[in-house]
Amino acid sequence: MTFLPLNEPSLGDSEREIVLRTIDEGFVSTAGPIVAEFEETFAKAVGSAHAVAVSSGTAALHLSFLALNLGRGDLVAVSDLTFIASANAAAYVGADLLLVGPTPTTWNLDTELLYEEITRRAKAGEQLPSALEPVHILGHPADWEPLAAIRAEFGIPIIEDASEALGARQLVGEALRDTGTNGDLGCFSFNGNKMITTGGGGMVVTDDGALAERVRHLSTQAKLAGVGYQHDEIGFNYRMPALSAALGLAQLQRLDDFLEAKMRVRLAYEDALRDSPIELAPAADWAEPSHWLVSARLRAASDGPSCRDRMVEKLNAAGIGARPIWSPMHRQLPYAAAPLIGEQASAHLADTALSLPSSPSLTSGDVQRVADELLRATV
Repeated sequence: MTFLPLNEPSLGDSEREIVLRTIDEGFVSTAGPIVAEFEETFAKAVGSAHAVAVSSGTAALHLSFLALNLGRGDLVAVSDLTFIASANAAAYVGADLLLVGPTPTTWNLDTELLYEEITRRAKAGEQLPSALEPVHILGHPADWEPLAAIRAEFGIPIIEDASEALGARQLVGEALRDTGTNGDLGCFSFNGNKMITTGGGGMVVTDDGALAERVRHLSTQAKLAGVGYQHDEIGFNYRMPALSAALGLAQLQRLDDFLEAKMRVRLAYEDALRDSPIELAPAADWAEPSHWLVSARLRAASDGPSCRDRMVEKLNAAGIGARPIWSPMHRQLPYAAAPLIGEQASAHLADTALSLPSSPSLTSGDVQRVADELLRATV
């Protein structure tokens, strides 16, 4: 029986044509006009003033921390339940971490709990975070109102990790805005399994022209303008190559189609798993998730990760590419000593949740097959 991967990219004639045209024009590295075209088109698509294309989502985060002059002695509040790159990027600049567990209403970091913790720290005279790094996991935005309140009351900047949430939107005030465009900087990933792909790559967006220029400067080895090789600080080789930008430009033109397909997949799972012991990751009424990865957990209490892991093993054996959700940061050796709030919620989701095949090419029959095998695996 055909193997159903977790999430595979959709590549077609438009991607092939634009990449071949870029090769014919002789621009394959970071030179050439198509990188700038991709940046401008992306910024317009998400509603941001500036966009800087870089080599990965992790590079986007790293550059964002550098652009805000964060470093040793600073504290960054970051999601505990996330892929480790979110934490690593803050650690690259020498910052310490405050890990924040998830809320059951979105599975994202609990922003109300974070607001309470920062308020407590302020009253107690304890160190406040120098930046907030909410991660919008699985294509669902984090609750923005408490984050906005923290920024307004305490002046703490926000770097949004929207690596998994391109195309998602959320209510900010009375406006529906693209996730990743509401903080001081927003970061996206174009890895092979993301909403759109450039093979590997990322993007930093911001409405602040000075921050955008700082990110761009650092991404090009901090080279000064002119024909000579003069550099005014330590920079990084983080710029996106033209071939990647060409692929991204073609993919971006199909983003609406991908979002529609992801919604169809999500609705098909809802139909197939209705009135079952499986519950899908929640979707808040103030958000329009991208449904990047459809994820689920058993409704009833179980024997924790051993039950979930057996389910994943059975699905994999049946040709279905399910996987456990991430192991939280507080269980990772580099961050085991970091302060943590919301540990119980983080551990519970980490031990019971799994992600299901979510490729935009999935048919209703594919989804029904996954659902049937999932229900068999719960026995």
